[in-house]
Amino acid sequence: MQRICLFPGTFDPITIGHVNLIERALPLFDTIHVGVGINTTKKNMFSIEQRIQWINQSFLDQPSIIVSAYEGLTIDHCRKIGASFILRGLRQSADFEYEKSIADTNRTISGIDTFFLNALPEYSSIASVLVRDLLLHGGNTAPFLPKHVQHDIANQLFNEKTRA
Repeated sequence: MQRICLFPGTFDPITIGHVNLIERALPLFDTIHVGVGINTTKKNMFSIEQRIQWINQSFLDQPSIIVSAYEGLTIDHCRKIGASFILRGLRQSADFEYEKSIADTNRTISGIDTFFLNALPEYSSIASVLVRDLLLHGGNTAPFLPKHVQHDIANQLFNEKTRA
C-alpha cells in the first residue's frame, strides 16, 4: 500500500520553514502532495499559479512531491488523490491545540490520520503572514524565503516601482 500524504496550506508564499518540513517528511511517505488551498474568502498576496510555481521550483529534483491546487474540504482532496495521511507542521505549542481539534475532526469523519512535525527551532518563528507583513512594509524577507522566491519577489517589486 502506498503511503500518500497531503500537506495542505496556502503557501502565500512558501517559506524555508515549509521547505524544511517537506524535506523532513520525505522519508516517511512514498508521495507527498502539496495542496495549495483556494479560499475564496481570503485575499492572497500571490496568485495560485505563482505559489504552485514556487513550490515546484523548490522541489525540482523530488519526483515524489506533487503540487496541486484544491478547493473545499481537505479530507475531500485527500480522497481525490488517495491520501491516507495529512501532514501538519507545529511551530509553537499553541499550534497543537488548534491543529489537534482539526485532526480529531478529520479522523472522526474520514479515518484520515494527521502527522505532526515540529518545526526546527530556527524555523519556529517563520510564518507566511509575517513574511507578507514584511513585504507590505519594505522589510527584509531574505532570511525566511527560498532564494528563488526571494529573487522573484524582488523582481516583481522592482518592476512595480519602475512602472510607477
